[in-house]
Amino acid sequence: MNFFKYFDEILCIYHLPFSLLCFDNTLSLTLPKLISAIDLSSIKSMNSMKSNNDFNNTENISNKLGNKYKLGLYEKNIIDTPKNKNRIIKKKRKISSDTKKDEIFIDSRTELLAERSLPSSLLKSHKLNNKNRKKDKVKLDLVQSKDDLVMKLSSYKEKNSLILNQSNKSVLIDSPVTIYELSCKLNIPEAEIITYLFLNKGISATINQVLDVLIAQEVALHYDFVLIKMEVKPSIGLNVNKKNITLPIGIKRLPIIAILGHVDHGKTTLLDSILKTNLVQAEYGGITQAISGHELHWQYDSEVYKLILLDTPGHESFKTMRLRSAKVADIVLLIIAADDGLQPQTIESIHYIKQMNLQCIVVITKIDKIINNANKIKQDLGNMGLLVEELGGSIISIQVSAITHENIPTLLSTICMLSKKSSLFADPEQSARGTILEAYLDKRQGPLANVIVQSGTLKLGDIIVSSNTSGKVKRITNLSNIEIRSSEPSSFVQILGFSSVPQAGSFFQVVTNEKEAKNYCLQQSIDQVYSGKLLDTRISTYNNANIKKFNLIVKANTQGSLEAIIQLLSQIPQAKVQINLLSSNLGNLSNRDIDLAISTNSLIIAFNLNISSQIRILLKKNKIIFEHFNNIYELFDYVQDYMLDLIEPEYEKIPIGNAIVQTVFNMNQGSVAGCFVSKGKLKKACYIHVNRKGILVYQGHLKSLKQMKNSVDEVFAMNECGLMSDYNQWQQNDVIDAYELVLKDKVL
Repeated sequence: MNFFKYFDEILCIYHLPFSLLCFDNTLSLTLPKLISAIDLSSIKSMNSMKSNNDFNNTENISNKLGNKYKLGLYEKNIIDTPKNKNRIIKKKRKISSDTKKDEIFIDSRTELLAERSLPSSLLKSHKLNNKNRKKDKVKLDLVQSKDDLVMKLSSYKEKNSLILNQSNKSVLIDSPVTIYELSCKLNIPEAEIITYLFLNKGISATINQVLDVLIAQEVALHYDFVLIKMEVKPSIGLNVNKKNITLPIGIKRLPIIAILGHVDHGKTTLLDSILKTNLVQAEYGGITQAISGHELHWQYDSEVYKLILLDTPGHESFKTMRLRSAKVADIVLLIIAADDGLQPQTIESIHYIKQMNLQCIVVITKIDKIINNANKIKQDLGNMGLLVEELGGSIISIQVSAITHENIPTLLSTICMLSKKSSLFADPEQSARGTILEAYLDKRQGPLANVIVQSGTLKLGDIIVSSNTSGKVKRITNLSNIEIRSSEPSSFVQILGFSSVPQAGSFFQVVTNEKEAKNYCLQQSIDQVYSGKLLDTRISTYNNANIKKFNLIVKANTQGSLEAIIQLLSQIPQAKVQINLLSSNLGNLSNRDIDLAISTNSLIIAFNLNISSQIRILLKKNKIIFEHFNNIYELFDYVQDYMLDLIEPEYEKIPIGNAIVQTVFNMNQGSVAGCFVSKGKLKKACYIHVNRKGILVYQGHLKSLKQMKNSVDEVFAMNECGLMSDYNQWQQNDVIDAYELVLKDKVL
């Protein structure tokens, strides 16, 4: 069909303006209603539109329509006045530019439709205004690339499936994990795990809830994963960025010595012997419950060495404190009692030494005791990978006695010798960087932090950042509790200036200005290991409806103590009673805590705090259960006993006799069963089962036991008796089994 033959008639019918340009495979139409009536798919080639006759026809059409309608340009009939002249020029430019865009769009669209032979109805549905044209083009591109997209998705799925099948399906699950974390470990969608828990365990869970170790392991086994045993020690979090803070330039710095070992192996007693102090007497319960720093000067090889000693807790709950100390240490004193040998926290410390490649001195203490297993200890250390010099290795071992002061000077000289050989350098001219070992909130001063400066010099007025908090250094206090103006590398100091309590174990550094500090804080996020989510969102493998719960509020003096408490409580079995931790934070008790306890009927536990008399009055007035502890052992025992008290008593049934009902007497007070004791005995208030034709019809306690109208406590075999209980439906030949109930020990 000749397109231009009928073009004039079409315009006359619709009375619509148009612009048409046809050249070099380009068709430009600015007639929205007209374009919808044209089937462009019937056009075989755009080259057929390039004849002179077509151009002539186009000129004739424009002449017939009048001067208002120009080729490639549509103008409104505006009076050409000076006021409207600029408007006309701008309108011409705008329409001209739109026309060019239309030409390009129609060209590409026409070719695409011609090639694909799409139906004309699809073309008619597109509006040729600027916005819709862009949308239509995107849609067509999507249609065109649909096959490619499907091919890419198929390839992606095959690739991931191949990776999953080739992966080693083994996983370590040794602590409670959220469903999201378990999903990442197993490479299984969270929804699939949630569905499995609901359908197979009847547990309705969300992605952020925490699974117990047992149920997490069960999920892994369901998906054919192999569970790695506990002996496999992951090295997550052990590699500290020492390369960034210990540089082989500048001046030689002092060594930081961490004292690690099992509880009650004599770490603090050894420090007392070295420092000539009495630190043990200041500790509650005789155990260390916080990281403490000590400074010592010792002369070796005509030179005075300054040593920084870090005393660490040995109780299993203070694992994070030991780990923090190991991260900042240059030399480790591994303390092992001669009469006790290698214990769990000793083995834990050995793993730190090996994984962080730390210099180590094995210190065997309590050699003044009668039992001395020093030789066996050395052999056990060799089996663990620490071979001492006496057995051909490189690890130095020294046997000491804190009581008799034996070999203490030798130990200190050995530390100085290792310090001299070590290449420990730091640049005091750079900005200070280090690690926060402990942080707490002081009621009068505000947030305080005990830090190790590992590189650079920390000065008053410095702007410091750590995790998501920042501040300006207002005060620096050394180990002698003396205020100083600056602190050099390898120094243990307390600083005041953070706007809030920083995260213990996190790094700190000095920045140039407050803007940089603010940007740093926005980019950081704190991983609060001690968070109470391990307790208050835990999902048990047991039916949640049958588990008793109690609300708990924990207040502690330091972050390290709070971490230890939460870690300890999370290890208590919660099959029968579950801890719902509503709040766990630092600082003294406040009215806010009391209001929370009243509204939720919660138990409050405080650790190493000074409780004011006003708060104690409020606690007593509102009858809030409150306990304060200075020893973590006592705190643990109290919580465990409190949980045991909530458990219903359980009894063990011990058979004591049998009887057969021979006759039944109906009385005003109830029915009396006349019985013959066939075996053992019947005992007043004993527990009985009534069986009829092999079916249990009643179980309960005997209320009355009589023989010859006399009340008795026991009736033995081969005798007759009468008995009464809450049951009144006795029948002849009922069999009575008698039991004695023995109270079981309550277990969690």
